[in-house]
Amino acid sequence: MTRDDKFKLVEKFIIENQQAYYRLAFSYVKNKENALDIVQESILKALRSIDRLDEVNYMKTWFYRIIVNTAIDFIRKHQRMSIMDDEILESHLPTSEDEVTDFDLQEAVDQLPPNYKIIIILRFFEDLKIDEIAEITGDNVNTVKTRLYAALRKLRVEMREE
Repeated sequence: MTRDDKFKLVEKFIIENQQAYYRLAFSYVKNKENALDIVQESILKALRSIDRLDEVNYMKTWFYRIIVNTAIDFIRKHQRMSIMDDEILESHLPTSEDEVTDFDLQEAVDQLPPNYKIIIILRFFEDLKIDEIAEITGDNVNTVKTRLYAALRKLRVEMREE
């Protein structure tokens, strides 16, 4: 496969899955502009490193890994800076009971350690399989399973306390 063919495939793939990539980035930074910056930076990184994509069948996990790493780098660079998004501000206003429950779950997921949080997000919010998560995180399948169950236990405890 030529480099141009790879560019076209990656471009098509990114466009088709743009909402999923935005959601993943947003789950890290909770801010629209920062999430868009992460996705944009991830696309740039992907296009720069397109020659490293040996197998087109792994494009999904390859790009998810780029987004996860870019989001983590973004958080490290901007650790001290905290920008509150309009949606977060609105979520603190009185709302219906169902929305409060969703907020509690979101807050509980946010409290998880990063290596647990990413697994919960990828498994339940992005609907990825365990082996895909292992590929994205660079961990083996058993480690991902162990962390998934540990994260679920922590969430159950956290949700019961609230």
